[in-house]
Amino acid sequence: MSAGNRLGEVPPVRLVVLRALNLGDILTGLPALRALRRAFPLHHMTVAAPSAYGSLLRREVGIDDLSDSHELAPLDPALAGPDVAVDLHGRGPGSQPLLLALSPRRLVAFAHPDIPDTAGMPEWRPGEHEVVRWCRLLQECAIPASPDRLELGPAPVTAPACARDATVIHPGAAAPARRWPPRRWAEVVRAEVGAGRRVVLTGSAGEAAVAATIAAAAPGAAVCNLAGRTDLDELIAVVRSAGRVISGDTGVAHLAFATATPSVTLYGPVPPAEWGPPPGRPWHVALWKGQRGDPHASRLDPGLAAITAGDVITAGRLLDARLASSSRPSPTVTSGAAP
Repeated sequence: MSAGNRLGEVPPVRLVVLRALNLGDILTGLPALRALRRAFPLHHMTVAAPSAYGSLLRREVGIDDLSDSHELAPLDPALAGPDVAVDLHGRGPGSQPLLLALSPRRLVAFAHPDIPDTAGMPEWRPGEHEVVRWCRLLQECAIPASPDRLELGPAPVTAPACARDATVIHPGAAAPARRWPPRRWAEVVRAEVGAGRRVVLTGSAGEAAVAATIAAAAPGAAVCNLAGRTDLDELIAVVRSAGRVISGDTGVAHLAFATATPSVTLYGPVPPAEWGPPPGRPWHVALWKGQRGDPHASRLDPGLAAITAGDVITAGRLLDARLASSSRPSPTVTSGAAP
C-alpha cells in the first residue's frame, strides 16, 4: 500500500508531463516545464523523459520524479490517473494516446483531428520556434508561461582547466543528416589553434573516434579531446566555462544558448527560426543556407553540406566583432527553486 493510500491520508494531486526526447529538446522545453512547476506548485510533478536528464530537471525545474521514457514507448502504468497530463512531446497521434491511456482528469495538448479528446485545444503552428511553441500551448490553456526563462543555473561540478576560455567544438549529432564532415571540422580546429585559442572537442563515447581523428589534424597541447569523457553535468560546466562553442544544430548548441556562451551554430535541414538562439543575442551566430530537409535522414543534408569551413571561420570573425562591440550578460539563474 502506497503512503498516499494509507488510512486517513489523501493522495497527492499529480501532474505528468511527457517530453521523452534528447538534450536539445529538454533544454528548449525548460521554459514550459518551469511554467508548469510554478502553475502547479502543490502537484507531485513527474516528467516522462530519459533518465539521463533527471538530475538536470530536478535542479532546474524542481520536479518531484522522473519516469524513464524514450520517444513514443508506452508510459509506466504507475503514472495512471494523474490530475493533469501535459503533452510537451509532439502534435498528436504518437504522443497524445500515451497520455490518454493514463486516464488523466485534464489533458493539455495541441488539437489533432484524429484525437477527439483534443477538440478545442490550441492549434499546432508549423514553423514556430520550439521554445515559443510549448509556452504558447500553456498560455492558450490559461497557464502563464514565458519563453525567456531559458538559462541554466551553475553546474554542480567544475570544468577541467583546459576548457576555460577555450573554443568548444562539438562535431557530432544524433542523425547523419546533421553531421558535418570531420575534415571540415579539422579545418576549423586548425583555424582556431592558428588564432591562438585552445580547442576542446566534446562528444559521446560513440563519437570519440571521430573526435580523435579531428584532434589529430591539429596535434599538440592546444587541443583537448573530452569526447566520451564527460557526463551531462560536466558537459554543462565545460560549455559554461568556454570562450565560445562551435557546433551543429544539436544539444550542445542549446547548452550554449542556455549558458550565454558565445557560439556559432551550423543549421542544415531545420532553420534557426525554429531551433536557433533566442532573438536579441548578438553573441550567437547562426549559419543556414536556406534549404530545408529531413533532420532524421541517413545521409548528410544538402543544406548543411553547402556550409564550408570558410563560412564557419568567417562566422567566427563575425562573432569576434560582435563581442567587441557588445557585452553579453551573465546567465540569470532560473532554476526550479527561483520564484
